[in-house]
Amino acid sequence: MADVKLAIVVQKPQYKGETSRLGITHAISYQTVEILLEDGDTVTPKLCFIGEGVLGLEKGQKAMEAYGVTSSETHLKNALLVDLDVFICKDDLDRFGISTDRLPDAEDMGADKKLQFVPYSEIQKIIDEARHVLFF
Repeated sequence: MADVKLAIVVQKPQYKGETSRLGITHAISYQTVEILLEDGDTVTPKLCFIGEGVLGLEKGQKAMEAYGVTSSETHLKNALLVDLDVFICKDDLDRFGISTDRLPDAEDMGADKKLQFVPYSEIQKIIDEARHVLFF
């Protein structure tokens, strides 16, 4: 019986690309990974946003109008709805002048989970403890 810890780290903004949103999709799909595990094993994914990856998280995105793609805002809300732990580097939010009230939550959709704003040292600890780390 093992707990397989995954860290999915998004470090690039979502502008004009799919890479960062694929990171969120990958984190949401962690439940399908469980079919590949031994009986009793579990998967604990943690989705982390660092560096420029925090730039694409603000509310009110117009990705469909500007680029013809769905926004990461809805994608992020879906991550909270499936009870995924989402960590956002507070140091990088401060560096880019983004206040936490400008970021989405999924309370209006019935989610119990909230975004967690943490210092980079906590995200580094998550990365260090993970068996697998994926960067997007």
